[in-house]
Amino acid sequence: MIFEFQPGNGRIGEAVKLTSRQQQLLRRTFVDYCPTAEFLQNPLIVDRAEGLYCWDSEGKRYLDAIGGIFVAVLGHRHPRVMEAMRLQMERATFVPPLHSISNVTLDFVERVGEVTPGSLKFVKPFSGGSEAVEAAMKFVRQYHKQTGCPGKHKFVSRYHSYHGGTFAGMAASGNGSRKSKFDPQMDGFLKVFPPTHYRDVFPSWEEANRFAAQSVEDVIVHEDPDTVAGVIVEPIGNTGGIITPTEEYFRILRRICDRHNVTLIFDEIITGFAKTGRMFAAQTYGVTPDILCTGKGISGGAVPLGALIAREEMAEAFEGPAKSNLHFAHGHTFAGNPLACAVGIAVIDEIVEQDLCAKAQRLGEYLAARLGCLKKFGVIREIRGKGILRGVELTVPNLGTALKETALRNGIILRIDPGWFAVSPPLIAEEADIDEMCELIEKSLADALEIVREPNGAGGNARGLQPVMK
Repeated sequence: MIFEFQPGNGRIGEAVKLTSRQQQLLRRTFVDYCPTAEFLQNPLIVDRAEGLYCWDSEGKRYLDAIGGIFVAVLGHRHPRVMEAMRLQMERATFVPPLHSISNVTLDFVERVGEVTPGSLKFVKPFSGGSEAVEAAMKFVRQYHKQTGCPGKHKFVSRYHSYHGGTFAGMAASGNGSRKSKFDPQMDGFLKVFPPTHYRDVFPSWEEANRFAAQSVEDVIVHEDPDTVAGVIVEPIGNTGGIITPTEEYFRILRRICDRHNVTLIFDEIITGFAKTGRMFAAQTYGVTPDILCTGKGISGGAVPLGALIAREEMAEAFEGPAKSNLHFAHGHTFAGNPLACAVGIAVIDEIVEQDLCAKAQRLGEYLAARLGCLKKFGVIREIRGKGILRGVELTVPNLGTALKETALRNGIILRIDPGWFAVSPPLIAEEADIDEMCELIEKSLADALEIVREPNGAGGNARGLQPVMK
């Protein structure tokens, strides 16, 4: 059963009015994962951003409840980040990567290594999360070739996952609709289901997680462990609706990978940098991977930045005399960019000095409680997540489609899919900001329920929606 939604009815306020020039230019580019015709129905053209808010081209203010898209962990244009950029621009914004490395890049490598778990101290900066994930998979394949396991080349990942827009990152991702247009996919990528796929099959969430974790080993064994190089997972899965496994799930994965000499990769592009209540979700779950990929929050949204972070022991496989040709055969023009690295250091320093990990725990508990108030509408199945990264699962199919419109019209930016929505407010927020955010979400959800209707136009309400059977 589904509920029908008619977009753009204008009952919640007026959308941004586009000039003919803006409309022409929008047709000469594209908005990520959004048909241009759909975007033109309810457009958002951002003119400026500051702190928790951004303003569109007509001056309307929006509360940015996801920090850009899980990026601006310190809010927009944080003074410390802006100052770090200014100072570095007076020294150097680029150095030739085939010939040199900047001092500030080395400082960044050191600073990242001070906040990572275990021996995750080998750091290679890149321009963003997709680059970091792509590099990680190349690093793992080359590592196994140079450590006596040349047949290891396959990767196991999960359905409902997202690991980037590059071809290998896309092949590892588990969202078919985002990648089927580019088929055939790269070979050597295998999929398992996340724990949420089994939650209605088993009597407890814990048992569903155990089964899901064990399925990873089943795939490795039946594919032949000598051919499997790595397992890559998001500690909290974004595109599946903030899928939040148990701690035991990751402990089982760690044991499986150790047993079969398989590299465990955590894609922490979204979960990294204090969102889950620790600097990394690896620390939140108490399980250290072999490689950790970061992006998004690492630069607070100021400049493109990401990083591959590996165990120092793995890096030893890439050392040797010059004639051995053991170097990592990979690079990017803006990898280790000095301006980006200066920003990354400033972000880490602010998180550590202001103890924002502890704040994420405190705010996260308050946020979860406030989101719990939405259950009064009778359309919430579950609220998931850790720290200030939270997701709300909707029981009315396609209700999120209506919420996507009403949220923008009410002045709040959320991460929304048809069946769920997510929030991750910047760590400069306080309880009063969480209150404002949740009040806007509540109003937007109520408005969305008002325009979720039957095809004949009969309106629904929070307690008496009539589904359309199909």
